[in-house]
Amino acid sequence: MSTPPQQQEPPGSTEEMRPKPRDAMSDYTGRDLLRDRRALITGGDSGTGRAVAVAFAKEGADVAIAYLSEHEDAEETAELVRKAGRQCVLLPGDLARGEHCREVVERTVSALGGLDLLVNNIATQQELDSPDELTEDQWLHTFDVNMHSFFRVTQAALPHLGEGSAIVNSASVNGLRGNKKLIDYSATKGAIIAWTYSMAQALAERGIRINAVAPGPVWTPLIPATLSEGHVEKFGEQVPLKRPAHPDELAPSYVFLAANQMSSYYTGEVIAALGGETMPG
Repeated sequence: MSTPPQQQEPPGSTEEMRPKPRDAMSDYTGRDLLRDRRALITGGDSGTGRAVAVAFAKEGADVAIAYLSEHEDAEETAELVRKAGRQCVLLPGDLARGEHCREVVERTVSALGGLDLLVNNIATQQELDSPDELTEDQWLHTFDVNMHSFFRVTQAALPHLGEGSAIVNSASVNGLRGNKKLIDYSATKGAIIAWTYSMAQALAERGIRINAVAPGPVWTPLIPATLSEGHVEKFGEQVPLKRPAHPDELAPSYVFLAANQMSSYYTGEVIAALGGETMPG
């Protein structure tokens, strides 16, 4: 995939990306793996979140999407979900705020009649040239969005989840190996992985499974909105497949982890989709 140099203002828009990411699951055929399940997906307006929302809908789930302010992207995702014959609820607002994290859960339960599946996917990042550039405000904001929203949304969701429910967290290869230009982002992703391991142990007796997907480079609006033009131009070239993933290529992993027919013995696992890279340990 050729990626021309480009940049956008955060949080980024799918429409402005060149080339456009494959995120509509147009070649995906569902098998009723999530029939009549009710899902909340944070960061579900575009990128991986959009692909997961559409895949879940094609598997028979109704979907609520929490996102910041990318209304055009969110409406497009909702249209794709509805074309699959399922409900889609749009929940804009800032998930860095604890109150809003609780609100999106309550509004999801009210609109869909309950909650069975949670995908914690929202994220922010900001590239650094030196660790001296990392301010306390940036550090705290990155944790509020990337990690604290996962905790807060999950805590609010737990009273509504029960036997057979599943949680899937979006981690990153940077949480496995670190990244000198994304120090705070990498720290949040490492925290998400350790939290996933711990929560899997804590929730096992309740029959609630929790797993994570930790991808390498993925072509989403976050990339041109947060990385330099030079980085964008070479994005994904370092992996053996020589390209970033498209969101459509990752969404089936989320379906697998959400579907009890497929992954009932999986909890506390991390699926690392790295384009041929391997991690030590």
